[in-house]
Amino acid sequence: MEAKKLNVEMRQGEGKGAAGRLRSSGKIPAVIYGHTTPTSITVDAGEFRTAFRRITQNTIVELHMGSGVHEVLVKDYQKDNLTGRILHVDFYEFEKGKSLRTRVPIRLIGNPVGVKEGGILESLLHRLDVECLPRDMPEEITLDINELALDRALHVSDLVLPPGVRALQASDQVVCLVAHRKAEEEVAPAVVEGEVPAEGEEGAEEGAEKTDETEEKEE
Repeated sequence: MEAKKLNVEMRQGEGKGAAGRLRSSGKIPAVIYGHTTPTSITVDAGEFRTAFRRITQNTIVELHMGSGVHEVLVKDYQKDNLTGRILHVDFYEFEKGKSLRTRVPIRLIGNPVGVKEGGILESLLHRLDVECLPRDMPEEITLDINELALDRALHVSDLVLPPGVRALQASDQVVCLVAHRKAEEEVAPAVVEGEVPAEGEEGAEEGAEKTDETEEKEE
């Protein structure tokens, strides 16, 4: 996986006031966590948006700072729901040569035969917990579902993982399945109130009353 690169600077000042001034100047307050002492930094907001059109937790990022280069993952972030602006980022610095645990998106590819037969596709697992070395971390895991038939499911054991990547979830956990559509409930025919039986048909009215009673019991 190719790492993304960001230029960062040491952050001066703490608190909401300092953070607000940084955001007004086009910077994002951030922190580097991991096996070393947490470090407060700032990231250029425009540079971050360009690098991360879609923020994921399984993308290696090289933070270039005066003291050197820090290889990290995006651990968490805060976003303004109204404007979409990133307010704060937590980076996790991992140790080189040591395995790490993260979540990788699962992408389904194809159109199941079971859907063509009238079924409906249900996706139950969207991300897979994995353990691997940073250099082996995939951006996503794809699953071919073209041959998935009606009343059949695909499990974690059906995922093809890259070399060096180990799934942490149970092998029998369902990733997706094709189920029958729910049958539409039959609607009972409406009874017209005040309907008069035809002349000369004895017991017609009595028969209508019995029909009404039967419908009530069935409801």
